[in-house]
Amino acid sequence: MKNIINLIVNSDKNGQRVDQFISNSKKDLSRTRVKNLILNKKLKINKKITVNPSKKICTNDDIILEIPNPKKTVLKKFNFQLNIIYEDNDLIVLNKPAGISMHPGAGDYDKTLVNALIYYDSKNLSNIGEELRPGIVHRIDKDTSGLVLIAKNNLSHEKLSNQFRDHSIKRIYQAIVWGKLRPQSGKIETLITRSSKNRQLMQVGLKKGKKAITNYKTLEVFESENIPTFSLIECKLETGRTHQIRVHMSFNGNNILGDRKYVKKFKKFKNIDRNLENQIISLKRQFLHAKTIGFIHPSSQKEMEFTSNLPQDLNILLKTLRKSM
Repeated sequence: MKNIINLIVNSDKNGQRVDQFISNSKKDLSRTRVKNLILNKKLKINKKITVNPSKKICTNDDIILEIPNPKKTVLKKFNFQLNIIYEDNDLIVLNKPAGISMHPGAGDYDKTLVNALIYYDSKNLSNIGEELRPGIVHRIDKDTSGLVLIAKNNLSHEKLSNQFRDHSIKRIYQAIVWGKLRPQSGKIETLITRSSKNRQLMQVGLKKGKKAITNYKTLEVFESENIPTFSLIECKLETGRTHQIRVHMSFNGNNILGDRKYVKKFKKFKNIDRNLENQIISLKRQFLHAKTIGFIHPSSQKEMEFTSNLPQDLNILLKTLRKSM
């Protein structure tokens, strides 16, 4: 049976965006979900279908939003050992390794984190997100490791999504970048949009794009005559755009070590530590790790925070850098 939401606009909401009005009125509906429903012709204002999420509403407007029953999608199970840090009836916090995609997509439909979650517990995953993404509240890149949140029911999904929307989720990453950041700590604030040259990449937009804010600080600098200069940094996200840290560091001239999409090549050094050089060349992923995630639990309302150490491949490279100084 379809769920119908019926709202009447009060005078104090006159002129507000319709997607904002609905999500503020129904706290269990994220603005992103409301927007998608509107784009899929599920909204009527005064009995007329509206597909514009930013449409301004007027006093006494009759708002009707239809919420269809979730689609049942058949996804293959993937027998993959999940590194679960925490689990309860509402959510899972897990440590994703590099090399596995979050969800099925072009060229990878059967061996993703979603497929592994289906194998682990197919009956306890939210199903109000996109069809091929049960349980997925947010994403990190395939070749990024670290902590991700999984929703086990729809109410938890909505409440966690709202925290991401409101930028109240705490997300801290560690990375090694080329060179030294100047200043050593600060904020990068730009627009980010899809690249006009390569649709698989993102870029800083001068006039168009979504607002993106990355706070960073330098933890260590590795600098000597015989090696390239690198910095170990920490990034705290205020927003969560696609490839945000990678784009911001590239824009700043400090590409992330090992990033093969936002590439920086290093010159040969005659006296470079060969072990270090081989490790840099053989690194199969970007040196980027989602270290910390903090949020308000959707049921208990308690503050929760989890931290993950660097995985072995990154930790070995970091130790080699320290020894080369």
